[in-house]
Amino acid sequence: MNDFENAINLRHEIERSEEQTLAPYAALSSRSLGRKYPEEDHPYRTRFQRDRDRVIHSAAFRRLEYKTQVFVNHEGDHYRTRLTHTLEVAQISRTIARGLRLNEDLAETIALVHDLGHTPFGHAGEEALDGLMFEHADTRFSHNRQSLRVVEHIERRYPDFPGLNLTYETREGIVKHATSYDIPEAEDYEPELNATLEAQIVNFADEIAYNCHDVDDGLFSDVLNLDGIAQVPLWQGLYERSQSQYPELSKSKRQYHVIRMLINREVTDLIQTTAREITASGIKSIEDVRNCDSPIMRFSDVLSQDNARLKAYLMDNMYRHWRLVRMTSKAKRILTSLFDAYLDNPKQLPPKYSAAAENESPTQVICDYIAGMTDRFALLEYKKLFDPFEKV
Repeated sequence: MNDFENAINLRHEIERSEEQTLAPYAALSSRSLGRKYPEEDHPYRTRFQRDRDRVIHSAAFRRLEYKTQVFVNHEGDHYRTRLTHTLEVAQISRTIARGLRLNEDLAETIALVHDLGHTPFGHAGEEALDGLMFEHADTRFSHNRQSLRVVEHIERRYPDFPGLNLTYETREGIVKHATSYDIPEAEDYEPELNATLEAQIVNFADEIAYNCHDVDDGLFSDVLNLDGIAQVPLWQGLYERSQSQYPELSKSKRQYHVIRMLINREVTDLIQTTAREITASGIKSIEDVRNCDSPIMRFSDVLSQDNARLKAYLMDNMYRHWRLVRMTSKAKRILTSLFDAYLDNPKQLPPKYSAAAENESPTQVICDYIAGMTDRFALLEYKKLFDPFEKV
């Protein structure tokens, strides 16, 4: 048998392994609902593995490195960016999927793609573009919808189709992504049905990542302090346990230890609670998952209440902190100014986009261009357009 035949057998071997080892309600790559544009299967990668690789190699994924998570990129190299957040969500998603015997490759892929359409400057940028699109085009902007647009239309890397031509399950995971900040928009993806459990994992892995790591960044930046966050029972209980286990830890090591404990607490509770829910609901197949009255993945009631207190604390003491309010206001002014300038004269856009604006909706073209910007590119573009001493 030659190497090529071995490679073909490898994909079949992986698919057989999924059928034998994954839970009966997991999404199997061999039973994917397919791609919009039919393609032959790859000889040694499953369909979901191939999706993951296409996302990682996309230009939109690379640009996440310079897009804000909470703190604007130039505030410091230590803070999470949209890329590091995405990688953390992917890692947590794989851990949860493994714990529930679900498809790790699909969960990871949805995690890697879930923020691909995010704007520069985090949620401030998203709010700005949403308001501008509603004002000028009577439509709304969300990064979920934009992520789908990126993988279906904006990325142009292949000769036979636009976008990345990802599987139905990955695209469904994008549009049905739901957290405190994300509203699912699944009009063309059977909105009456649940997404796969792998997609549901990413909803929670996203919240786990940003809650835990926003605390970490907040403490590092001195926007938050240990005395203040001691008001949060979930944090304080873990902090006291850390002090009991390791009384001599330095302040920084204590912080890292408690963050790790917090992630472990969240992930463990989610796996255990969901496993009980699967049993109680009689889930035996992926069809049962899709037809269940409500999403199956969830935290315990106790942890849900603890998380609500943590989120409330972060909202009041971090996201509304005067430093972040300044960053948010500045970001909205910059993106609004860019949008209005391009709309006033689309010829100010690069040739590729100005040509597109002649054949498509100018507001949509401008929206795509701005949403794809990194923080630093948006800042540079602002200087080029409005600083008379800056070269264009």
